[in-house]
Amino acid sequence: MPYARLRGLPVLVTGARGGVRRLGTVEALTFDVVAGAVTHVRVRRGRLRGGSVLPWSAVQAVGPEGIRVRLPDGPVAAPEHRELIGRPVLTDAGRARGTVLDAAFDPATGRLEVVRTTCGALPAGRLRGLGDHALVVRSGPGRPPVPPPAPPG
Repeated sequence: MPYARLRGLPVLVTGARGGVRRLGTVEALTFDVVAGAVTHVRVRRGRLRGGSVLPWSAVQAVGPEGIRVRLPDGPVAAPEHRELIGRPVLTDAGRARGTVLDAAFDPATGRLEVVRTTCGALPAGRLRGLGDHALVVRSGPGRPPVPPPAPPG
């Protein structure tokens, strides 16, 4: 599912008795690009109510009409959020490779599949980190390095 399509959709909470209520709208997704996954959903609850952060594990279903979640029992420790869309892309060798337009992820697992940029698509395996300034990607064809063989013994 494209990340840009999810923004602004309703976030619905499933109650203990099966009822559903609207919590707010999807403001942003937080990605761990090294792990290749969505980690948190940032929910805008309204102008005067602020927002909240939910772990991806609280998501029960994602669809074109919104996200259904179950509220966690306790407080959620959320990592610092860095917006992915609009971020410049740099290779680990320092070469500019466009700007992030969108990211596609598996809505069932939160696994990041591809990042779409102004210079083309980047498979999730090429992503190295997301910093304050840019998304850093691995130079080259995109295969992760093969670890050296274990010493005999």
